[in-house]
Amino acid sequence: MARALLGLALLLTLGGAVRAAPVVPHGDVLPPDLPWNGASRALALPEGSADPWITPFEKSGRVASPSYDETFAYLRRLVAAAPELDLVSLGKSGAGRDVFMVVASRGQLFTPAAIAGSKKPVVLVQGGIHAGEIDGKDAGLMLLRDLTVGGKLNALLDQVELLYVPIFNVDGHERSGPYNRINQRGPERMGWRTTARNLNLNRDFMKAEAPEMRAMLGAIAAWQPDLYIDVHVTDGIDYQYDVTWGYGGEEGWSPAISRFLSGVLDPPVQKKLETAGHTPHYLVFSLDSDHPGQGHLKWQNGSPRFSDSYGAARHLPTILVENHSLKSHERRVLGTYVFLAGVLETVGANAAALEQAIADDRARRPDPLPLRFDLDAGAPPVEIDFLGVEYRQEKSPAAGTKTVFTGAPAARKVGRLEKVKIVAKASRPKAYLVPPEWPEVIEKLAIHGIRTERFEAPRQLEVEMYRLAGAKIATQAFEGRVGIQLETPPTLEKRKETFPAGTIRVPTDQPLGDLAMLLLEPESEDSLLQWGFFLEILSRTEYVEPYVMAPMAEKMLAADPVLGAEFAKKLEDEKFAADPQARLQFFYQKTPYFDDRHLLYPVARE
Repeated sequence: MARALLGLALLLTLGGAVRAAPVVPHGDVLPPDLPWNGASRALALPEGSADPWITPFEKSGRVASPSYDETFAYLRRLVAAAPELDLVSLGKSGAGRDVFMVVASRGQLFTPAAIAGSKKPVVLVQGGIHAGEIDGKDAGLMLLRDLTVGGKLNALLDQVELLYVPIFNVDGHERSGPYNRINQRGPERMGWRTTARNLNLNRDFMKAEAPEMRAMLGAIAAWQPDLYIDVHVTDGIDYQYDVTWGYGGEEGWSPAISRFLSGVLDPPVQKKLETAGHTPHYLVFSLDSDHPGQGHLKWQNGSPRFSDSYGAARHLPTILVENHSLKSHERRVLGTYVFLAGVLETVGANAAALEQAIADDRARRPDPLPLRFDLDAGAPPVEIDFLGVEYRQEKSPAAGTKTVFTGAPAARKVGRLEKVKIVAKASRPKAYLVPPEWPEVIEKLAIHGIRTERFEAPRQLEVEMYRLAGAKIATQAFEGRVGIQLETPPTLEKRKETFPAGTIRVPTDQPLGDLAMLLLEPESEDSLLQWGFFLEILSRTEYVEPYVMAPMAEKMLAADPVLGAEFAKKLEDEKFAADPQARLQFFYQKTPYFDDRHLLYPVARE
């Protein structure tokens, strides 16, 4: 019992008494770690090194990750010694911590205005959006050192400008402990998935509720990166790969960027990882984590609430990195270092091709625009070679059955669902019109950097507006909001509307026009409507009494035979026929007294 019970936790109430259950360290139950001795180990300084620039991760023997204060104490010292570096705050977290970004620039271009004049690609790397998944921070400290005072990678700053956010979720990072990621092998202590307000930043890219996310979106709009990298650690099954990554697919919102990432960037980066002793692969998502041999799905073209899909929606090349949680922290960090260095080199060498891909996608004006994608489960899967791990099913006294990964490598053929289908789309209007009584919606558009125009005087316009007959309030909150669900598709009505001064016009003929549509079209899964920013329109505020409506309905029936036939048809529904309120409501909705704006989406289409 070498690593017996470490402490007491998990308070259970049994029969009115509070009982403490023993804590079993998750390392005692994780699948066996596969042996590894990659060449990338030579990139790290040894634990006892006297080098003044040894990072906290290296100093710990590559098993620990530093705190927020330790991280930025190291970086302030590094910035003071390296003229190529500057440390800037993007804004404050909910708990008041700075979200810091390091700017690495050979020409010392330390402001958005200065870096806009650079002829080099600008790469933004983000660590710790989920603060327990902190490989990006520890790899980043090594990388920044070696780009500057360490000297190993000095030449890369001749090719690129680097923006590095070591810790995005700074409050979650400081909710640190040994029990935060039950399925992850190290570091010794790790942060929490969500912010101090329990928001998941990688669900917040569209609604931009968290101050941390507003700071990041402001940085993207101001610094205009050419490539965005978001570093995570996986959940899920066991396999041999250690560094996996993916991005929006070619069928999605940024096809030219997708082709650049798959055809130009992936091959040399994959080769560098393999040479360094790593086992790279595209993102791995199993259809059934208990039976991983039954098939996979290819992650692409998801909802823009996620970083990679948000990047595709705004035509910003964005890579989602997912290191494998069951590999050691050391192996994951060193793999991240190799990956990032390889990306910087490849992007620097192919800057013109990257710039052209971005320009091509930002010039597209698809009509209609796909609003939601899904994998086509009816299409035949693509057979791929997969480096898995042997597994078996066993009986479990706790669960009944359990999946056991043995640690033995097992190469197999696996079917992967890859075909994408469009499940919702919308025609492209000239513009959207957002009345001034919705300031929080107007603010969101500004946060994303979408170009808008303001009416200085009232205007009467012919427009289209959606009627949301099937709109319902969600039954539970999600990510801090109660959303709106559309049980039936909305219908468009042609209307003549007067828009007051202060109305915001959002033209779709702009590089962020697709993003504007995804925020404002009701059927977009991450529209501001579905996130619950228009709950007021679901409320009826005028009603009718039966003693008024009944005689009015009788007169309406007598005067309109067509209405009478329609009513007779409705009476064939026994439930309707037996409900006096429903019967009178049928007539009330056909009178000019009924609220014409009930369930009318207030954002108009020009």
